[in-house]
Amino acid sequence: MSGAGGSERSEQRPERPEQRQRVVPPIPALGQGGVLQELMLGVGQPPDPGISEEQRQAREEWEALEEIQSGLGGSSGAAPPPISFSEALQHFQSAELSSSRGKVRAPGRRGILAALLRCLCGPPRLRPQLRGEQELALAMAQCADPGTDLRGTGMLGLMQILFFVLDSRTLPLAREIFQLSQHETQNFPFCIMSVNITRIVIQALQEERLSRECNRRQQVIGVLNDLYAAAFLRLSRLWEQQHGTVANAAFFLKELELSTKKKPRQLLKSLEAYLSRSLQPPSPPSSSQIQFTSICDPGVELEGDS
Repeated sequence: MSGAGGSERSEQRPERPEQRQRVVPPIPALGQGGVLQELMLGVGQPPDPGISEEQRQAREEWEALEEIQSGLGGSSGAAPPPISFSEALQHFQSAELSSSRGKVRAPGRRGILAALLRCLCGPPRLRPQLRGEQELALAMAQCADPGTDLRGTGMLGLMQILFFVLDSRTLPLAREIFQLSQHETQNFPFCIMSVNITRIVIQALQEERLSRECNRRQQVIGVLNDLYAAAFLRLSRLWEQQHGTVANAAFFLKELELSTKKKPRQLLKSLEAYLSRSLQPPSPPSSSQIQFTSICDPGVELEGDS
């Protein structure tokens, strides 16, 4: 008996340090009492005295996230609806942009001869009642942080993309240009090209190349958006006809800048023609087309009948 007991005691080996460290709950136990399970099932329940400080903080962060998402008007898994261009514009109209508006570059004073030549040959001045809208557009195109300035277009660069893809009139054109941007050999970055077009349109506004059109339509931002779409249409046509690639994109943008500043009305007319064609219903079949008659109609004799 003593020998057997001694042999049993001799077979018991002392525990090693790594063996003592493994005294932890197995994997199923971790799944039942771990942080993830507590976050999913323990929301709103009294705190467990056995949980750690890290687990308690994680639970509080999860509950705060649920409250924020419920405040947005949707469930935790539903995404909020996209903002429209009008809503974004209303935000900037009500926001305090006095500091940005103070940096807007106004046309410099001209002498008598320069003013006379402008009246005879140059574009007209923007009407005073439209100056506020011009300042708002240029203020939205500025950004205090150069790292997020979007090539000098500010928030207006993002808003014009929003207008392009959400407006029912320009959505077919946006889809067509986006498909062109995915071409195997003629592809280009859609959003970067859009920001470059916004930059060209802003420069045209700053140089008062759009004053005549703005005065005629009694608005500024609407003219900017339509000219943006017209310039994108012009670029896509040149890109297709001349087999443009990213390597020669600078050439196309330079040509687009010249046409936008010198012939904005011509670009707008081309956009109007495109939109009118896209809105036309399909034409009915002409009378010269073959008219098929059903063999089940009364009075129709089949071949071979007498």
